[in-house]
Amino acid sequence: MNILLLYPLFPKTFWSYEKILELVDRKVLLPPLGLVTVAAILPQEWNFKLVDRNIRSVTESEWEWADIVILSAMIVQKQDLLDQIQEAKRRGKLVAVGGPYPTSVPHEVQGVGTDYLILDEGEITLPMFVEAVQRGETSGIFRTLDKPDVTSTPVPRYDLLELDAYDSMSVQFSRGCPFQCEFCDIIVLYGRKPRTKNPAQLLAELDYLYELGWRRGVFMVDDNFIGNKRNVKLLLKELKVWMEQHQYPFNFDTEASIDLAEDQELLELMVECGFKAVFLGIETPDEASLQMTKKFQNTRSSLIEAVESIIKAGLRPMAGFIIGFDGEKTGAGDRIVRFAELAAIPSTTFAMLQALPNTALWHRLIKEGRLRENSDGNINQTTLMNFIPTRPLEDIAREYVEAFCTLYDPVSYLDRTYRCFLMMGVASWTAPSKFPEWVVIKAMLIVIWRQGIKRETRWKFWHHLFSIIKHNPRVTDHYLAACAHNEHFLEYRQIVRDQIESQLAEFLASQPQEPALETVNV
Repeated sequence: MNILLLYPLFPKTFWSYEKILELVDRKVLLPPLGLVTVAAILPQEWNFKLVDRNIRSVTESEWEWADIVILSAMIVQKQDLLDQIQEAKRRGKLVAVGGPYPTSVPHEVQGVGTDYLILDEGEITLPMFVEAVQRGETSGIFRTLDKPDVTSTPVPRYDLLELDAYDSMSVQFSRGCPFQCEFCDIIVLYGRKPRTKNPAQLLAELDYLYELGWRRGVFMVDDNFIGNKRNVKLLLKELKVWMEQHQYPFNFDTEASIDLAEDQELLELMVECGFKAVFLGIETPDEASLQMTKKFQNTRSSLIEAVESIIKAGLRPMAGFIIGFDGEKTGAGDRIVRFAELAAIPSTTFAMLQALPNTALWHRLIKEGRLRENSDGNINQTTLMNFIPTRPLEDIAREYVEAFCTLYDPVSYLDRTYRCFLMMGVASWTAPSKFPEWVVIKAMLIVIWRQGIKRETRWKFWHHLFSIIKHNPRVTDHYLAACAHNEHFLEYRQIVRDQIESQLAEFLASQPQEPALETVNV
């Protein structure tokens, strides 16, 4: 059986980082971990080819070779997913589809000709699919209410990837999150009881990447890496030994809830294992909005102090912010900007609130009749809200655009990044020194030319860089890499402004106009 694994295109987003990737001659930030895991679960006597359309298109010979085309996608990839299903069907191929987006709204992929729907978690539903194929069935829907024990998940088939095209590699330790945020679909897809692999499993995945020659960053893609703190600490204690034995070949990034700041042992273990950055779902500094959306874990202590503790431990914070919560007061965008400045958070994924399919928010808004028609909650930063908020959508959109552009003003970004790295802690170990690749040297020279000579940032750039070298020299490489991110945001903030203003104009034009009052002559 010849299986073509096909990963759809991403539109430009916060995470696409095109301008940064161009600097280091890479195509994509992260690989499709779901598809290489699918390939590991399916029968190994089958033949596999993987095409990530964010790197290149499928060749004619690959289309011809395939018996079945398997696609997986998130909601932001919706349009290309539907296009590729139709292309595969046009070529007479059997098509199987799974992943977060099809699992949430299976009828949308069914409507364009999908033959097999492999929904929910593949450890359970992929064997159902295999049995159907072996029986000669040419269609089917495979679902389960059960959550698999991920200690049985095999090592992903990283060998199928075009490794040189990716800036970072993906691994997953856990699924699920213990919290109950109203807008989040993670707890819908994966449950509120975090399930983890055992440490030996995760280290086997790192062993495989090491054998394949990988020596760059690794993103621990768990939606909340610390959801099961006990098991995470067990992993980190073994990972610390593995990293030392292998002379620190990787650095790690991940996502975690803000209560990470309350556990000093966990913070120290992460830094000692080579973790460099952590994405935090802060959402808003407005406590009333946090209570409304049931993000109670963010209301237990000072958010600014929590971020400061994480930075001082040695982790660069990336933060998610949202505007448009019910009951939100005017000026939410300005309050988010002020918070990011006070907390010295360099980069933030800032977006308008979206109601994702099947979340608690989605169901509540349906009952209240507030979902906008033909809007699926695309969660991109360039997407207008998909429901009617409690204050004018126009006001929220304009606040959002201005706040986004202010956050990524190049001088403001450099200032926040400088303040962050000035107080950043470091690990007790130092990785063996090695001469950097030429592509990295070239990238740094381009950043220095653009930000230190060509642009208005020149004085700030040199002042901050020399100050970092003087006061916290061991973070200099990491600091310069964070400065390079400015290259992406300079262009992306204009994309956000143009697309949101265009959608807003279209929305306002579609609204019924109040009839003009007639003048009555007496």
